[in-house]
Amino acid sequence: MVTLFDKITVGDIELKNRIVMAPLTRSRANDADGVPADFAADYYSQRASGGLIITEATNVSAMAKGYVRTPGIYTQ
Repeated sequence: MVTLFDKITVGDIELKNRIVMAPLTRSRANDADGVPADFAADYYSQRASGGLIITEATNVSAMAKGYVRTPGIYTQ
């Protein structure tokens, strides 16, 4: 019987278990330019041992923001 803690291969990636953290928006970015704050790395590193993390949504323009402090890739 397959369990949550059994290895699985997804494409070319071998995962040590079947735990997947869904993409979430944690409001951990500078609202002016969308750059994630330093503590965003702490947040994800604290969860890294759990399994695969699908990172949060990233705005492609300032107009694409759903709400404040979300990360973006639209500035230099």
